[in-house]
Amino acid sequence: MTNALLSPPPAIRPALSAQPRTPQRITPNLFAISFGLAGLAQAWTAAHRSIGAPRAVADALWLVDVAVWITTLALYLRSLAADHRWRTELADHVFGPFVSVPAIVGLLLSGGLAGHARAAGLVLFFASLAVALVLGGLLLAVWALDDTPSTQWHPGYYLPSVGAPLVAATEAASLGYLALARALFGLGVISWLLVGGILLHHLVGQARLPKPLIPTMAILLAPPVVAGNAWFAINGGRADAIALALAGYAVLMVIVQIGLLPAFHGVPFGPGWWSFSFPYAATAGNAIAWLAAGSVPHEGAWTYALLAAITAFVGYLTVRTVVSIAHHRFLPPSSG
Repeated sequence: MTNALLSPPPAIRPALSAQPRTPQRITPNLFAISFGLAGLAQAWTAAHRSIGAPRAVADALWLVDVAVWITTLALYLRSLAADHRWRTELADHVFGPFVSVPAIVGLLLSGGLAGHARAAGLVLFFASLAVALVLGGLLLAVWALDDTPSTQWHPGYYLPSVGAPLVAATEAASLGYLALARALFGLGVISWLLVGGILLHHLVGQARLPKPLIPTMAILLAPPVVAGNAWFAINGGRADAIALALAGYAVLMVIVQIGLLPAFHGVPFGPGWWSFSFPYAATAGNAIAWLAAGSVPHEGAWTYALLAAITAFVGYLTVRTVVSIAHHRFLPPSSG
């Protein structure tokens, strides 16, 4: 009887079923997908340069990444307009730091593009760099003026002023702009020290991150390995003192990731899982660079083992994402 009362009359059931599906909010953390694919493509590109791995694989990944990046950008801008979030997005305590990720992906894509069309790659590089620096500065200003006691920092706060300049330093060095690369490297490292201190204060002794944000802890691994990749690009791939210092800290962060496995276990699959993709891909790329710098025996075998592992992992994330999207479980409903 209760079910009959709660069920709509037969005459209006078709109308209810014909109602449009609630629009789904596109948030900037979704750019972690193209971010991770770019990291994978960069790892294959590094392997091509060091051991002659097939360039066609890297090129195919770059092309797929371009398609994902452009599609996500179009959907994101449309969602921003539909929900009227233009003025509030940067101040969002969860998603604000991810607004810089589209520009960071643009920086990575510029490196892949420059290998085939240098002029176009340079245009994309400097446009992405300008956007990344402006967003980094604006976000720091927003955070400096934020007096909300409940603000919960997560490792994504590294992205605008640490991740962006360090990625840009790598690409600047690869494009031949060494002075600019050194300046960007210094900017990224100094920001890493300053932002890292604040972030550590928020992570240690405070409330645990909400479960959907737990995967962002993987981003703790990114600064030392991205800085290591940038320094190798600047110094010509030599294992000097700075490279060794960065590698030492990277090893510590790898151990931290192992210690975080119990926290990662049981996090429901969603966009947050892509937070693992770029840090782990950048780590694989950094390890490939170290294999080349150290003239390690069986370098080719070790390199292909790393490529197989990270490619399988990103492939797993991709399959899970496609299945989740097909079942309408991947994106949250719009709040607008």
